[in-house]
Amino acid sequence: MKNIFPKDFIWGTATAAYQIEGAWNKDGKGESIWDRFCHEEGNILNGDTGDVACDHYHKWEEDLDLLKDNNIKHYRFSIAWTRIIPNGTGDTSAAGIDFYSNLIDGMIERGITPWITVYHWDLPQALQDKGGWTNRESVEWFKNYVATLVDLFGDRVNDWIIFNEPSVHSWLGHGLGFHAPGFNEESTYLKALHHINLSIAEGYRTAKSIRPNLNVGSSYTLLPTYPENENNDEDVTATKRMFEIWNTNHFDPLFTGAYPAFIQEKMGNIMQDGDDAKLQENLDFIGVQHYNALHSTHSESHIFNVFFGEKPKGIPQTDYGWMIQPDDFEKCLVWLSDHYDLNKKNIPIVITENGAAFTDPVVDGACNDERRIDYLSGYIGAVEKAIKQSAPIQGYFVWSFMDNFEWADGYSQRFGVVHVDYDTMKRTPKKSLLWFKDFTEKH
Repeated sequence: MKNIFPKDFIWGTATAAYQIEGAWNKDGKGESIWDRFCHEEGNILNGDTGDVACDHYHKWEEDLDLLKDNNIKHYRFSIAWTRIIPNGTGDTSAAGIDFYSNLIDGMIERGITPWITVYHWDLPQALQDKGGWTNRESVEWFKNYVATLVDLFGDRVNDWIIFNEPSVHSWLGHGLGFHAPGFNEESTYLKALHHINLSIAEGYRTAKSIRPNLNVGSSYTLLPTYPENENNDEDVTATKRMFEIWNTNHFDPLFTGAYPAFIQEKMGNIMQDGDDAKLQENLDFIGVQHYNALHSTHSESHIFNVFFGEKPKGIPQTDYGWMIQPDDFEKCLVWLSDHYDLNKKNIPIVITENGAAFTDPVVDGACNDERRIDYLSGYIGAVEKAIKQSAPIQGYFVWSFMDNFEWADGYSQRFGVVHVDYDTMKRTPKKSLLWFKDFTEKH
């Protein structure tokens, strides 16, 4: 395929604070909802926690050197709210500020452009004790947090992602209970959904009010949904709802101020007068995260009678069991661009996460993850095809820079282009990192 990526196309890798930092209670850091959730028995596979993770808190200079040595020019990382403001509101932590300030300076010194993710699911437990995202005050807590970060780092960091995957955090954390904080009720989901959506728009406006020239967006899950049984009317209905839960429940409010009809009618007094206008915002870019298609089935035992259905047989899968279908990625990107008129609105897309879990071992000092190379080649090819169809895509970040704590699945899944030995913390660049370095240098 002839290269159509522009010279200024953004190539990078991504991580998240809780998944790599460790040092969960060091230097005055407060407890987050993921600290609490991991320390409760039965929530995480094998009883794993993020207490140590990849020990990036202590090994950050080595990690930045790896980025530089492999010509990674853009690095997306998240900031742990409780490392900056241990109780969520109130006093800040000098040690936490110093850690991220040194990290940012270290990137800049190495010629790496920092991309800050403001929130990657780790709400302070002190705020969860007050209701967390189910409490409308969360919007004000979040605005204060955004303002604090922009004041601290906005002089050196131009690119900001307000919120990571609101659909995952709201649905898995507040609707199904698989993620922190572990709720599985319709009311908690609806409240969290709405307050998170408000916080994204208000967080954007807060950041721009302080530093108008910042490049500020937010990252959203984008995936197709299919019925487990296309001849079953209930599965077909469940599939439509699943698509709305993961996609339009967040894009529609952002662009239109309203939710899909079946959610809008359930909001009641959760949505207050004037909220439709507050939800709407033309962000500077839309972050897209894609891994997998979902198959959906009718379920009487889950909210909205929707649950994950069985995948069809015969489709290639990652070691996580996620289907490998680059065409789905292409279709999603084109749908997003066309459905919301992004070219007309002059809002570009940045793929802020895409990657695959494969558990290739290190043998004789090397990790030959050919399957990941094939995956990345196919999915980057899907990005090219979407660009050819006028999707305004400006960048692509591989998830993830290093193997890390994979939420409810603990350390069982390896997404990294760098292998991490969790016993010794030794980093070993995988063959896919060398492939990505070579590919991006040519493009």
